Amino acid sequence: MTGSQGGRLLAISDLHVVYAENRAIVEALRPDHDDDWLIVAGDVGEFAKDVEWALGLLRDRFARVIWAPGNHELWTPRDDTVQLRGEERYRHLVALCRRLGVVTPEDPYPVWDPDGDPVLIAPLFVGYDYTWRPPGTYTREQALARAHETGVVCTDEILLHPDPYPSRDAWCRARVIHTERRLDAERGGLPTVLVNHYPLVREPTRILRYPEFAQWCGTDLTADWHLRYDTRVAVYGHLHIPRTTWYDGVRFEEVSVGYPREWRRRATPPGRPRQILPAPARSRR
Repeated sequence: MTGSQGGRLLAISDLHVVYAENRAIVEALRPDHDDDWLIVAGDVGEFAKDVEWALGLLRDRFARVIWAPGNHELWTPRDDTVQLRGEERYRHLVALCRRLGVVTPEDPYPVWDPDGDPVLIAPLFVGYDYTWRPPGTYTREQALARAHETGVVCTDEILLHPDPYPSRDAWCRARVIHTERRLDAERGGLPTVLVNHYPLVREPTRILRYPEFAQWCGTDLTADWHLRYDTRVAVYGHLHIPRTTWYDGVRFEEVSVGYPREWRRRATPPGRPRQILPAPARSRR
């Protein structure tokens, strides 16, 4: 699978289509070019039917849609018709995406090559393992206790089940091992665009208003991936702080839409995908 000349590689995340305002944003999303690809870096919605609706709509419009799951897709809400948990829920979403023709972390990595400069696009499913702890805490238990004391506790603790793994951090570690093996075996020396719902490095979480929340935002185990896998751009969401940053000379793009109460405060209109490749002039170094 390769991109063709004239198109762009775009990215967006955290669509949260349970909100009517965000659903309208998705309904308005359209490519500028027939060959545009769209990365969707997680948190489409909590209900399987909403994920299917949004990704199906986008797949009908864009030449290629590439999805990496967020934590919200992996929730098991009591009123969802799909009551699968953990790994079974993830596999159900993968099967759903394959029916729609959407690329998932379990599929062959597509190659973006519109101009003879091929780049491997790798959607990842790597979670968190409570290693990004708030200051003054040194264990998972201390970090969680601090979060409960301050009232900053991610809903994952209630709705995101790790079955059959004993914990969410055990599931994360298993996914890290699986993903490293795939990237090592399949990259073929190509530079990459790494797509994960969570940032691969901790630095983007330093500006969080509530540092207790960082423990649900990633893992130290991915801290060198942007260098190890010759990454052109690392794409992520989850933080609801859309921006471009650079770490070790690598561009990181946070591409989330976020909740209506968040995007209403921004100066820029919501729902505009960020251009990943070709690198926009403002992002070149």
